[in-house]
Amino acid sequence: MQFFNAIMQPNIFWRAKMNTTHTTRKVQFTETVLRDANQSLIATRLPYSKFADILPTMDKAGYYSVECWGGAVFDVCLRFLDEDPWQRLRNMRKAMPNSKLQMLLRGHNLLGYNHDPDEIVKMFVEKSVENSIDVIPIFDALNDLRNIETATKTAIKCGATVSGTLSFTQSPVHTLEAFAKQAKEMENMGVATVCVKDMAGVMTPQEAYELIGAIKSEIKLPVVLHTHCTTGMAFMTYLKAIEAGVDVIDTSSSCFSGGTSQPATETLNYALKQLGYETGLDDAVLKEVNDFFKPIRDSYIADGTLNPKMMATDTDALNYKVPGGMLSNLVSQLKAQNAMDKFEEVLIETPKVRADLGYPPLVTPMSQMVGVQATNNVLSGERYKNISKEVKAYCRGEYGTSPAPINPEVMKMALGDEKPVEGRYADTLEPVFEKTKKELEGIAKNDEDVLSYILFPQVTEKYFAARKAKEEKVVKYTITPVEE
Repeated sequence: MQFFNAIMQPNIFWRAKMNTTHTTRKVQFTETVLRDANQSLIATRLPYSKFADILPTMDKAGYYSVECWGGAVFDVCLRFLDEDPWQRLRNMRKAMPNSKLQMLLRGHNLLGYNHDPDEIVKMFVEKSVENSIDVIPIFDALNDLRNIETATKTAIKCGATVSGTLSFTQSPVHTLEAFAKQAKEMENMGVATVCVKDMAGVMTPQEAYELIGAIKSEIKLPVVLHTHCTTGMAFMTYLKAIEAGVDVIDTSSSCFSGGTSQPATETLNYALKQLGYETGLDDAVLKEVNDFFKPIRDSYIADGTLNPKMMATDTDALNYKVPGGMLSNLVSQLKAQNAMDKFEEVLIETPKVRADLGYPPLVTPMSQMVGVQATNNVLSGERYKNISKEVKAYCRGEYGTSPAPINPEVMKMALGDEKPVEGRYADTLEPVFEKTKKELEGIAKNDEDVLSYILFPQVTEKYFAARKAKEEKVVKYTITPVEE
C-alpha cells in the first residue's frame, strides 16, 4: 500500500529518494522578466505601465534579485517608450521595497557603445545606487578587466553588491585556465560574487560543469550563471552548473522564457525542489506573476513585436555564437531594409567577422558591432567595403585589448596608416559633466537628466522636447478659469 501511495504521489516518492543522496543546499534565482527576458524577445519594448500592477506581488516571490535596469532599458525608455529611466527605477523601488533591484553595467561603456570618462562612470554608478540599485553585475565586452575597475571600486564604495562578470565564449584563447584566472583577479578587486555570462546560450552542460568547477576551485565567492535558451542547452547547463556548485541562476517567468530568453523560473524551481535543493521561492506567487504576464506576451505576438523566430530553438547558434538580443536586433535591422531573405547569410558571416576581430565575446556592444559589420558585408556584396565607425574604434583600441590579434588585413582596411591607442583609452578622455550641465541650464531638471544627455545626447534631447511639450499641455488644460 505504501508503494502504491508513493507511485500515486511521485513528488513525495522522488523527494524521499533524492534526500537520501543529496545534501540540502540553497540555489537562488534572479528574475529577468523586467529586463533581459523582454530585451531578448521584444527588444525591450515593455513600458512601465504594463507591469506596474504586478510589482508588489513580485516583491513577495523570494528572488535573490530582480533584474530590472541597465542593458538596453535606459536607451529604449528615452528612445521609444517616452519614459524617464530614472523615474522608472524609483517607481520600481516604491513598488518593491523588499527586493534587491539589479542592473547590468557594461564597465566603461556603461549603457552605450562608447567609452565614458572616469568622472561619468563614477557619477552614473553613484546615482544608480542612490536611485535604488542594489546589485550590479559589471562586465567588459572583451574581458579587459581594466575597463571594469572604476565602476567596480565606485559601486563597492557606494555599498552595492558587485558581481564581477565574465563574458563567456568559445575560442582558441578562451580556456578554463584563462577564465579562472580572471575570476581570481575579480575576487582580488573586492567583488561580492563572480558571474559567468553566457549571452549566446552556447555553453554546453559539460562546459558549465568544468568551468564552474574551475572557478569554484580558484575563488571563495558565490558564483552566478547567466545563460539563454537560444540553442536548447540552458536547462541542462543549469543543472550541471548546480552540480558543480553554482549559487545563483538567472531565469524568467515562464511566459517570457525560452527561445532567446532565459529558462523558466517555475520549471527550474519545481525541478530543483524535487532534487532536494532549497530555492526560497513561493510557488503561488510565481504562478500569479506568470499569469499576469501571459496576456502581455500574447499582445506582443498579436501585433508582431514578438517574432516567432525569437521563441524557437536554433541549434545553428552553436556555430554562430549569436546571443538573443543580437538575434532580435538583426531581425529588426533586416526587416527595416526589406532584407530578411539575407538572414541566414548574415548569420553565416557573423562568426567569420568575429574571428577577423580577434574572437571578441558577442555581448553588447561587441555583438552589435560584429552583427552590423556582418550585415554590411553581406548587403554590400563585398567584405569590409563599408566598415562601421564603431569597428574602426575597436581596431584603434578604444574598447580595450582584443582577446586575440585582429586580422592584419582588416586592421589595414579600418585604420590605414593610423596607429592604435596605447594604454587605457579612458585615460585620454576629458571630464564633461560640469560643461554639459551648464549647457543644459533651464532644460535639465537634475544631475540624472545631465547624465542621460551625456550617454544618449540626440535621443535625450528629443525626450526633453517631448517632456516640455507635455508639461506645457498639462498646464494649459489644468488652469482653473477665474470666476466673474
